[in-house]
Amino acid sequence: MTNRNNLICDLETGVCGVPGEDELEIVDFNHPKKTIDLYYVTDPICSHCWALEPTLRRFKDQYGHYFNFHTVMGGLLEKWGDGPVDPANGISGPADVAGHWREVGDYSRMPIDGSLMIDNPVQSSFPSSRVFKIIQQNHGDEKAYEYLRRAREKLFAFNQNISDESILIDIVNNLGLDGEAIVTDAESEKGQQLLHEDFALTAKLGARGFPTIIMVNEENKGVKMVGSRPLEYYVAGLTQILNGEEPRAKDQPTLANLLKEEKLLFAKEIEVMYDMEKTNLPAFVEKELALGTYEEKELLGEKYFVKK
Repeated sequence: MTNRNNLICDLETGVCGVPGEDELEIVDFNHPKKTIDLYYVTDPICSHCWALEPTLRRFKDQYGHYFNFHTVMGGLLEKWGDGPVDPANGISGPADVAGHWREVGDYSRMPIDGSLMIDNPVQSSFPSSRVFKIIQQNHGDEKAYEYLRRAREKLFAFNQNISDESILIDIVNNLGLDGEAIVTDAESEKGQQLLHEDFALTAKLGARGFPTIIMVNEENKGVKMVGSRPLEYYVAGLTQILNGEEPRAKDQPTLANLLKEEKLLFAKEIEVMYDMEKTNLPAFVEKELALGTYEEKELLGEKYFVKK
């Protein structure tokens, strides 16, 4: 059939417009059954996990229909001791972390201030991890993941100490939950037990660095990916665990919907989500977001956008 106006119908096929190649076509509108478990082993004070946020968000948004997503606390820092904590990377005390964090922030363009590690250092990542576990148990994975994002914003971008009880209470209150009750619960025996269950799972998965992403299929075969990697790396891992079947990506959400859900987005996160060069960002934001629905701000040389 030659190309024709869609208002002109083909008498033989009974089609107005362009027919399919076959008279009878089977179409599957179902999402694939989630037969894969994805374990994201992380920690609230992991700087490379913060750097991974743009890519991990896109991977979850576009390919999350293939896997069940599980966030696992790995226990990066119990406390500072008298000796080196991470001698291989030259980390003896909190002041050594500050420069490293700034390097990660500059390289990834996910801003990290880091100066609090000199002035008012995080003493342990366990308190904020226990809060995650209590929220996860009582309010579900999505709310716990939202808490994790807000905690990292406070720590890395806005230089607040998330080992401080008052900061944790404020973060949880801003989620619409009872911050004081949850933080108190996190310090109980239950909070400790939940966290140690995650540590046991981390050991079972063989995760020794952060971030680690492990995908396991129903045959109990898996792939492990360590570090902050580009999107293509995770898609390749998913393809492998699907026995070579290329996964289909969902369309990206509109920027308006993404900002409504996330509430705050850094420029890098928008660029990664929409395959965009930094120079094209201003025009894209102006086109996609209605005037008066957002605020544009800047931090450490990077733009970020807040939902009004």
